[in-house]
Amino acid sequence: MAGGSAIRGSRVGAGPMGERERGESAPRQWVSFFCANGHETKPAFALDALVPDTWDCPRCGFPAGRESAAPPAAPRNEPYKTHLAYVKERRSDADGDAILEEALARLRARRGES
Repeated sequence: MAGGSAIRGSRVGAGPMGERERGESAPRQWVSFFCANGHETKPAFALDALVPDTWDCPRCGFPAGRESAAPPAAPRNEPYKTHLAYVKERRSDADGDAILEEALARLRARRGES
């Protein structure tokens, strides 16, 4: 025999559903947003809520706007940069050669080489 609770299949807060139990919901408006891939999404907003200019498309993640003819452009995808790429942006080849020579000179001095 399985031990358990006397109220099986219930969860905290479960009860009869309805307006009487939860109160009346706020009046809603559904607003259409369109992304660059042609997807349309219709989130619901309260009538007195401020509707944003853009919304993230739940299908592709691109920004979506209210105009179907002119949706916001897809974000520019920056390629992944390595640590070396960032260093090369900050330093020239001459700077790199000078730093390398300085490090080699310290290494040779530590080893006792000339």
